[in-house]
This record gives sequence, C-alpha cells and structure tokens, in this order.
Amino acid sequence: MRISGNFGVLRLLRRVEVPRSCLYSSSSTQAYDPLRILFCGSDDFSIASLKALHDEHVKRPDRIASIDVVCRPGKRVGRGWKNIREVPIKAAAADLKLPVHEVDTFRGWTPPELPAGPVNLIVAVSFGLFVPSRLLNASKYGGLNLHPSLLPDFRGPAPLHYTLMAGRTRTGITLQTLHLKHFDHGVILAQTPAPGLEIPNPKTCTVTELSRFLAPKAAQMLVDGIRDGLFVPPLREAGWLASEKGNGLVHAAKITPDDRHVDWVNWTSLDISRRNRTIGPLWNNAVVAKPSADGVPLFQHRRVILTEVEEVDPPRGCDVLSLVPGLPFVDGSPPFESNQQKNVYIFTRDGKLLCIRKMKVEGETSVDAFRAALKAKMTSSQPFNLDSGSFTPFYNPLS
Repeated sequence: MRISGNFGVLRLLRRVEVPRSCLYSSSSTQAYDPLRILFCGSDDFSIASLKALHDEHVKRPDRIASIDVVCRPGKRVGRGWKNIREVPIKAAAADLKLPVHEVDTFRGWTPPELPAGPVNLIVAVSFGLFVPSRLLNASKYGGLNLHPSLLPDFRGPAPLHYTLMAGRTRTGITLQTLHLKHFDHGVILAQTPAPGLEIPNPKTCTVTELSRFLAPKAAQMLVDGIRDGLFVPPLREAGWLASEKGNGLVHAAKITPDDRHVDWVNWTSLDISRRNRTIGPLWNNAVVAKPSADGVPLFQHRRVILTEVEEVDPPRGCDVLSLVPGLPFVDGSPPFESNQQKNVYIFTRDGKLLCIRKMKVEGETSVDAFRAALKAKMTSSQPFNLDSGSFTPFYNPLS
C-alpha cells in the first residue's frame, strides 16, 4: 500500500487506535506506555536509584505504573554459617512496600504477570547478575543500566575501585541499555558531560565515599532518562569519551584476593597506598621459623595481612636495605623482648620506606607488627651492624 502526502499519513494514523490515557508524552519526550519496571539491585548505590524511581512513581503513576524489585538471596556468614546477611536493597524495598523477588539465577525464572500487563522495562543498577536476552526481548522497552564511570572506560564489575586505584581525579555516570550478550556494551543514552565530575579529595577518597558522591547523581540521570523517554526507539548514542581516550581505557575486572597480594617488584609506594585505601588490607607470604625436636628450626610460609601501614622517613643508616624491596626489617639487634618498642620497616621498589604498624599473621589476631613478628619467629638472628646502628631483617623478602 502506498501512502502519499499528509492526508495519507493522517488516514493511516486513524486506523491505529491507541487510548491517549495509556501513553506518556510531553513536548520534549518520546511517547511510551506507563512503565511496569522490574528493578534489579543490591547495595546502597542501587537503593538511591530505586528510591528516586519510587518518588517518580508516586508523583506520576501515569509515567511509572509499578515497580517490582529483584535481588540476590541472603548469604550465610559467621561462625558455623548460622547468620544470614541480606542484601541491603531488600529492606529498602520492603520499606517502600514494593514487591521483592529473590533470584540467584534467572534460569527458569519469569517476571510476574502484573494486573496491567507484563513488565515492560528492566532496570539493573549495581546488580551483579547478567539479565538474559530472554527477559530483555520479552520487555517492550528492553533494559537500562547505570554505570559509575564514563564508559567505555572502566567497563566491568568494579569501576569505582579501579578509578581510585588508577589515580583518576575525574569520573562520571553513564546511562546505557542492557546489552543482549555482554556486560556494559549497551547503547549509551546519557553520560556526564565532559570533562566529567571532580572526585572529592582524590588522594584520600574511598570506594564508599565515591559511591555516596555518585549515587544521587546516577539516580537523577536515571529519572531524567525515563522522563525524556531515552529508551524509546530510535535510540541515540550519547557517549563521548571513547573518541577522546583512544587506547587508554581500563577494564575494571572483578576484585579478587590476588589483587590484594603486594607485588614488591612492580608496585611503587603510591600503588601500594592506593590499593590499601581502595581494596585493602593487603597481604603477603612470610617465612617463619618453627622449632623442631633436634633444635634445628623448620621454616614454613605463613600469610601475613598488613592491617596498618604508613610511609615514613628512613632511619639513618638503613639505605642499604632499599636494594631489596619487600624485605622487612626491625630497628635493633636481637635478642628482642616483646615489651620493647620497635618498628617493622620495608622498602618499596621506588625507594620509599613503609612502616608496618600492625599486621595479622595467619591464625593469629591483628597486633603490633613487631610483637607479631617476634611471636611468629620471623626475624633473623643476624643483624646488619652499621655505623649508625643495627637493623635485623626478616628471613626472606615478603612474597
């Protein structure tokens, strides 16, 4: 059928009967049905977005008709796994009197059929589970996701951690569609304008502080995106960072225990400080002496967690020990007594000296580093006797 001229278009539109009360639109937005949202979240960052959507739902039920919440089931924690730690968003959703669905896998799970019809928009914020294409395709408007970085930089599950570990002073928020196959590869619908937001106190900022700073800004971007109907086709790509950053993009992979394992050969004191502040406490393996029946000590590796570390000025005369980064040493000569006031030091690869104030040896509690080293028999019996004093190294560099 061929239609020509405005008269033909009007004649075709009259055949499509859409009740005007069932569409939301304004002079600056795309028209869309009242939204029946399935919100997937977990932590405080996602709670801010959930509350913002709920406020919008209360004010404009013609825009957001309903919100159902999906979260992961609680996990057993503590001695004997007797206690259950619930994800924070579960209590927040209950306070808002929103339906909650606990899902540990989407396999075989289908969103509830609501009185007004099926879910038509899925929103995932700091969720962790991949929303499968089966659910996205069944949702009229697909899915939306908020990511606390300027995508494609810091694409991955730990953008806040890697932003701080990389020493960035600016960051931002990205509103994107949920991709059918990959995390963080959707169409960017909105993004913090260039050059991004200044991170407050970037030299001391923690992940928690950065999350609190970005959460309300992300929530506002989500609500604005819904008001403007950015999710309604045709979608418009709004990303700007990729063309400016080129190949200098960082992948924000999942944080694992190995990321806390200090690499004395390659990490500078600044690297160590940033990691300790962001994902600490850091750890290493140390050689300890274990008594034997014949009097000859047996050596074994024990994990040591560095619970309190501070950069200090080197004591006079210990510069020679900077040739072996990662080798801890104590000021003074044995025999040592546990009531003595001694410090445990260690040089980094860039010649900076760290003082280990407290540490936790595997199987023990966190205590003064000198006493912990003495109890675990980590120190050698052969000190370095220098003109300015004596320094006693551990048996081996931390590894």
